[in-house]
Amino acid sequence: MQRSRIALFVLSVLAGSVILTGCDQAVEQSQASAPQAVPVGVVTLKNQSLTLKKELPGRISAFQIAEIRPQVSGIVQSRLFVEGRQVEQGQALYQINPATFEADLAASEAAVARAQASIASSKSKASRYSELLKIKAVSQQDFDEADATYKQANAELLTAKAQLKSAQINLDYSHVSSPISGQISKSSVTVGALVSANQTMALATVTQLDPIYVDLTQSSNELTQLKKAIASGALSVDSTSQADVELMMEDGSVYSHKGTLQFSEVTVDPSTGSVTLRAKFPNPEKLLLPGMYARASIIEGVKADAILVPQRGVSRNSKGEPTVMVASKEGIAESRVLKIDRSVGASWLVTAGLSEGDQLIVEGLQKIRPGVPVNPSEVQSSGTAGKAQ
Repeated sequence: MQRSRIALFVLSVLAGSVILTGCDQAVEQSQASAPQAVPVGVVTLKNQSLTLKKELPGRISAFQIAEIRPQVSGIVQSRLFVEGRQVEQGQALYQINPATFEADLAASEAAVARAQASIASSKSKASRYSELLKIKAVSQQDFDEADATYKQANAELLTAKAQLKSAQINLDYSHVSSPISGQISKSSVTVGALVSANQTMALATVTQLDPIYVDLTQSSNELTQLKKAIASGALSVDSTSQADVELMMEDGSVYSHKGTLQFSEVTVDPSTGSVTLRAKFPNPEKLLLPGMYARASIIEGVKADAILVPQRGVSRNSKGEPTVMVASKEGIAESRVLKIDRSVGASWLVTAGLSEGDQLIVEGLQKIRPGVPVNPSEVQSSGTAGKAQ
């Protein structure tokens, strides 16, 4: 009896041990089958104010260009400038032989004097005949003839004065002067050359280089989208800062002076589909020369709720669309397809697919896939904010 009780006790102990062992194994198996949360680094996205800038190609053109041509014919007597130097407005550049024009001027002065003398005589005669007519001492015909002679003398004086003015103008034109201030080119004629009034060939060209223009080209589609964004309120415009233009030289350096946007063309070039914008820059060092290529950065506007995404967190799917992984509030990795506007430093400006507060996964991407539990931890973002190119 006692032996049977001992045997029963041993059996109960062994059964309990088997049950405990089975429970432990079941717990271990359930823990092994449950997926573990993958640690990842995330960046919490925030809306920020962003100044959008656009780089546009352009060509430099002169502020003013004046082609010097003679307005009277004659022989070039002297050249009064140094080629390639700065000349001022009104400065004499060439002297055409003035002898003929001086003679014409003297003849015109004599004609004026003769007309004035004729007026004095005819006026006196007309006055006497007027008094005599009152007492019937002369006929009406005699008075009419005297009065007509006086009026004719007045007309001849006016003609003589006009010829005198024309002769003076021609004499002045024998001094060929510069209509603007600027740098003058080489001369196309030498002393002794015969020149003609309004000839096709220019004697020289004066170019004003300070200030100077930069003509930029922008796609008409880009301009339309920009106007729509401003009209919808997606972009705000500061007219003061929007007029500022920054210029990049051909060697990649930034021009030391800022320019101002002057105007935009109202027509689209049908051959290129682009619109021309003109900016004016100071050019005291004469570094900018007409015909040079340059790139200018203009301010399009300010986006108040911009979202910037680090480029290291963006990949492409099989369709070529930009995608990212985000950590949901439940701690699950989710894939998002984005719409991207442009690059901003080491970041992308996103217009759709993400919103403020989303946790963008930027570290540990190779360990996860959509639907996997993740354990997010904040990392330092290296995105660039403030201005966008």
